[in-house]
Amino acid sequence: MGDVSAEDARAELLRLRSSIDNLDAALVHLLAERFKCTEQVGKLKARAGMPPADPAREAVQIERLRSLSESSGLDPHFAEKILNVIIAEVIRNHEQFAETAES
Repeated sequence: MGDVSAEDARAELLRLRSSIDNLDAALVHLLAERFKCTEQVGKLKARAGMPPADPAREAVQIERLRSLSESSGLDPHFAEKILNVIIAEVIRNHEQFAETAES
């Protein structure tokens, strides 16, 4: 593989960074949409008197994400960490809905 000129490298970096920026925007939009859905779930659970957390569902989701990660070439440990952060935030939101429903 031959050397790449600095000019070619800069052009390639710009192209790659543009794609990364687009992907970051898509991730933010996907997370926003996901949280809109989980907000509705939290409100429904609160109205029904259901607990905010669902450990069985969380375990299934983590296993599903690990499998998807492996088949996609993404480190499943990393994917699990990200999902755990998301789940923790969802549960926190659901707890707030439950507290509001109780008052």
